Amino acid sequence: MVAFKVTRVGTTPFDGQKPGTSGLRKKVKVFTQPHYLQNFVQATFNALGSDKVKGATLVISGDGRYFSKDAIQVITKMAAANGVRRVWVGQHGLMSTPAVSAVVRDRVGADGSKANGAFILTASHNPGGPHEDFGVKYNMENGGPAPEGVTNKIYENTTTIKEYLIAEGLPDVDISKTGVSSFEGPDGKFDVDVFDSTIDYVKLMKSIFDFLSIQKLLSSPKFGFCYDALHGVAGYYAKRIFVEELGGKESSLLNCVPKEDFGGGHPDPNLTYAKELVARMGLSKSLSEPNPPEFGAAADGDADRNMILGKRFFVTPSDSVAIIAANAVEAIPYFSGGLKGVARSMPTSAALDVVAKSLNLKFYEVPTGWKFFGNLMDAGMCSICGEESFGTGSDHIREKDGIWAVLAWLSILADKNKDNLGGEKLVSVEDIVRQHWATYGRHYYTRYDYENVDAAGAKELMAHLVKLQSSLDEVNKIIKGIHSDVSNVVHGDEFEYKDPVDSSISKHQGIRYLFEDGSRLVFRLSGTGSEGATIRVYIEQYEKDPSKIGRDSQEALAPLVEVAIKLSKMQEFTGRSAPTVIT
Repeated sequence: MVAFKVTRVGTTPFDGQKPGTSGLRKKVKVFTQPHYLQNFVQATFNALGSDKVKGATLVISGDGRYFSKDAIQVITKMAAANGVRRVWVGQHGLMSTPAVSAVVRDRVGADGSKANGAFILTASHNPGGPHEDFGVKYNMENGGPAPEGVTNKIYENTTTIKEYLIAEGLPDVDISKTGVSSFEGPDGKFDVDVFDSTIDYVKLMKSIFDFLSIQKLLSSPKFGFCYDALHGVAGYYAKRIFVEELGGKESSLLNCVPKEDFGGGHPDPNLTYAKELVARMGLSKSLSEPNPPEFGAAADGDADRNMILGKRFFVTPSDSVAIIAANAVEAIPYFSGGLKGVARSMPTSAALDVVAKSLNLKFYEVPTGWKFFGNLMDAGMCSICGEESFGTGSDHIREKDGIWAVLAWLSILADKNKDNLGGEKLVSVEDIVRQHWATYGRHYYTRYDYENVDAAGAKELMAHLVKLQSSLDEVNKIIKGIHSDVSNVVHGDEFEYKDPVDSSISKHQGIRYLFEDGSRLVFRLSGTGSEGATIRVYIEQYEKDPSKIGRDSQEALAPLVEVAIKLSKMQEFTGRSAPTVIT
């Protein structure tokens, strides 16, 4: 058995190692600086404390982006030096973020061990490659992201760190093959268990959904299906679930081979970046298929986000979570006993609110960041939740789950068509969405992203919007000068959240303008970029009149869009005349 020693390596702090809503994200060239990754990992171990680290079992895996394999070896050696008892690594270093959460919560090792936490190597939907993004985030024993109390400690530690611990003499472990490698160190035995993470995840999905009913739907000659992993880690699970378990055709899978640079693409599942899927589903303006499939979906790099498409039809994420919640009890066995409650992030449209009110469900509005949903779920207060940034999930884990969302939609389609598979026309994605609008009303909704803008200009823009809120009369005068037919603003604030579980308060979570007719404008600085600033503008208009729910979304929202851009002085503060992405 190979023995190793613990070496203490002197180091100095790096500026800016503050974790955002989903860990620390920077360019690869930043992470590959000597000591940079090591400083952050040691700061995390120090924040957790030796009582939670020594003897622990940790998961170390990620979405397979560039630098992941090197980072796994570094973190493994640091875990050994800090007294961790064993490390679990997904084969090839691959494990989706939702699968990590599932493994932390449910997997039992051959020796009876259970995981205490996880280092997830991902920058989610950000591009990968030698000149692109890398990220590290820590998840707790509940499988969810570290809360602010822990991430604040990590950051404080990065500002004062003087040394880190690493195992000298511990060889790199071959993560391409499953099996356990054992070593001996000052604290005793240290194991690295490389395993196939698809096994645990598939088992969990089969405990939630009726795979037989979905299989019947996919076998119908009238039902075409298409799934695009955008060369992210979702491809690792897609073949197992959609082809081997559910009997779908392998030709229905697009870009399902994980690549370190995501094939040179941007692994963000939206209408801008999922070009191949958008064309196949008949939604591209220039390259669309003449006969699209009935159902299409895409994932992001680490498979926690999803995009749902019907034939020539886009489902907004805000509508998606509302529709899943409205149909879950009937269509998904896991929820057959009823929903404990539902929740959405503040910028997400109020479509879920209307469903909750109609079905008499507990409802919560939280800041952006999955950890807020996790608190509600741990307390047994929430079953289904979602955010407008293509994230949907439930209390089966403590992360959003892209493949879960796809299986939820397939379950709803299977349920709506269970007596109709032999009929002339299947109930389609569009049919389900339009029926939902007819029942609950439609929330016209769009998001404008201004990416990598100057950080100083972004802060000035936000300060300008806060200052405007001191006089709503002045705000309404400005708005009437832009568009006289837009409703009056009746409330403006910076969203602040008091967690009903632990009473913690989260301030400055976005700037809101609420209109008399139920419309909303929300402005928020995103924490998911690796450099510069990203300003997100959310525009929403509620329409109850059945005769007015069929309009084109961008056309219906055009007046509010113009108000948002001019009220915020977007071009003046950022120099941008158009958004980077519209969703």
